[in-house]
Amino acid sequence: MSIEIVSNSGGMLTARITGKLAQSELAALQESAVGSIRQHGHVRILIITEDFQGWQQGGDWSDVSFMENDPYIEKMAIVGEKEWEELALIFTAQTMRKFPIEYFQPADLVQARDWLMAE
Repeated sequence: MSIEIVSNSGGMLTARITGKLAQSELAALQESAVGSIRQHGHVRILIITEDFQGWQQGGDWSDVSFMENDPYIEKMAIVGEKEWEELALIFTAQTMRKFPIEYFQPADLVQARDWLMAE
């Protein structure tokens, strides 16, 4: 598993996740988002998954402290295979967040970026 920050500029954080997601890697991604918030005052997040295989066991997956940053997150788009859509939206607590989270399939990456950039 790896998380790669593809870009982090202008209030847009783009990350690529491959394989199985480890809690420590998610924590590092969240720290990057906090850095972007500190620099820009807000952030829009694009998560692109490739060959995603789920979540690794172990680590404190119950830690929801990152949600304190929700007022500074404008939108989140997740791009991945259809089979992961429901679990990804549950994992991100879509129904509990005050900002919109949308899921897109890989063929709709341009649409995901357009949606993130729209007001």
